[in-house]
Amino acid sequence: SGFLWCFYIYYLKRNVFLPKDAIPSNDAMLKQIYVAMKAMPWYTLLPTVSEYMVENGWTKCYPGILEFGLVPYLAYMAIYLVFVEFGIYWMHRELHDIKPLYKYLHATHHIYNKQNTLSPFAGLAFNPIDGILQALPHVLALFIIPTHFRTHIAFLFLEAIWTANIHDCIHGKLWPVMGAGYHTIHHTTYRHNYGHYTIWI
Repeated sequence: SGFLWCFYIYYLKRNVFLPKDAIPSNDAMLKQIYVAMKAMPWYTLLPTVSEYMVENGWTKCYPGILEFGLVPYLAYMAIYLVFVEFGIYWMHRELHDIKPLYKYLHATHHIYNKQNTLSPFAGLAFNPIDGILQALPHVLALFIIPTHFRTHIAFLFLEAIWTANIHDCIHGKLWPVMGAGYHTIHHTTYRHNYGHYTIWI
């Protein structure tokens, strides 16, 4: 999806969404792909371990929506999203505030600190431990909140798409949604907008 999106915004719609000087070079994108691909085998560990825990009944996951009913399903889904948002916010903020964590983990991602160095591929270009830590709230939620398992998997997939989207520098201007414009501020100032889906916290 990253390749298709980059092809669309940087080549088919060149200078429509972003000025020419904001488009990252092919070299910058290839480096981001390299960092992301090195981390990808490690990224798969968290969902693999969490699925093992689900299958062994160690979590509060349930298989069918009708098991609880539609209204509780929607309520638990909302609680899950709020928990994940707060969890990612605090994990991300601590990765900035605790200097050794920033230096040895999160700085890998923050070398992309200008508009013309950010692309959808930067969304997964992390130190693998950093990427796992920021995805951890999704798994912790399974032990606290009754969660429909396929919905959880869908949210993990959405997480990857969203992470790519907020690094493309195209500002959707849908306050309070954490669009790329707000996340670009985070990358260029190293502060503000630590949340994932929203800028409320």
